[in-house]
Amino acid sequence: MTSFDTSPQLNVWRALLALAVVFVMLATSGWTALRNQRGDTPLQASLSAWEHGRIGGHRLPDPQSEPTRLARFFASLTEQDRTSLVRKYSLAVGNMNGAPVELRYRANHLALTKARKVERERMHDKRLTPAGKHEAGRRMHRFEDLMEKGRRILAFDPEGSGRVAEVFGDLRRAERVSVVVPGVDTDLLTFQRTHRKYAAPVGMAKSLYAAELQVSPSTRTAVIAWADYTAPSGLGIDSATAMRAKDGAVRLNALVRSLPGDSPVSLFCHSYGSVVCGVAAHELPGRVSDIAVAGSPGMRVEKAAQLHTTARVWAMRDSDDWIQDVPYLEVGGLGHGADPVSAGFGARVLSAAGAKGHAGYFEPGTASLFNFAEIGVGAYRSVHCAHEDGVCRTGLSGTAAA
Repeated sequence: MTSFDTSPQLNVWRALLALAVVFVMLATSGWTALRNQRGDTPLQASLSAWEHGRIGGHRLPDPQSEPTRLARFFASLTEQDRTSLVRKYSLAVGNMNGAPVELRYRANHLALTKARKVERERMHDKRLTPAGKHEAGRRMHRFEDLMEKGRRILAFDPEGSGRVAEVFGDLRRAERVSVVVPGVDTDLLTFQRTHRKYAAPVGMAKSLYAAELQVSPSTRTAVIAWADYTAPSGLGIDSATAMRAKDGAVRLNALVRSLPGDSPVSLFCHSYGSVVCGVAAHELPGRVSDIAVAGSPGMRVEKAAQLHTTARVWAMRDSDDWIQDVPYLEVGGLGHGADPVSAGFGARVLSAAGAKGHAGYFEPGTASLFNFAEIGVGAYRSVHCAHEDGVCRTGLSGTAAA
């Protein structure tokens, strides 16, 4: 819930929880269905073309194959063949789990070039309203931002509000990988911001990457700003249920399973992003060493043990974060369960000193960012606990920067 800072909206949450029975009735009658189904999206069209494509006289593999199989396929190709596939099926390759990350970066740059051209033409489309043309201009400029030299776009889908993921650092050579999972109101246009930049995925990930380098310069790290799921928009039914989180959990699990190498992966889940991480937890691979949540409305369970994960579960919340006033319960599908920082939940509770509210956990100089960075590099014994007894470090062994 990245962009919510005002307490009056909490009343909306309470009203939604009170209407649980009504919601169930609407759900069973189909009122909560997604928007009208349209024809193939650009990504679907690219995937469809791939499925009918050939190279060297042979059919291309199923794009939904296991990442290891797809990795072997791409490794068997010549550079010329790989370049040809990128040009013909840029969106498919750019979003294909198992394709080499460098190839995905190239494919997504090409896909962004095409998407920018589409929006530039829409800016001058006489059939669009002034508001529509303005929106096209905003999207075009965002695509231009993402195309800047040196940016590593791991996933990109221009359809609707859009999805995107970006890498900071060398993902292929990283000894530790961190994934930032943001909350509501996250899309292509809010992926990065000039004002309040540390409340947006790019600012969060860049801040975490810099902090990890600071606490352990010798550790090769990579951080992913992961906005590759359709997040809820605003405080409404979607943000009060797990509907978006379930789809996001599938995509998050697919991402982690496709990452190169076998280095440990830490998930840093903010607000509704912690719902996504909670739903995903039981299926995540063993390389996920840590799940850290901040400003969480709940993880869809009553106790950390019910996440059924081998990862360490961490939680933090700033004293000024309005999320603490959201009812921590689940009724008729609404609400997200117990408070992760409560004593009974069983997470390792970290200090969030200096975070200043719901959107400030990745601000430089805060205890929250320091703690995230220490977890990201595996320096567990250096973290600052929320309580003076240091119980959050119990049973831990330090590594990189301990």
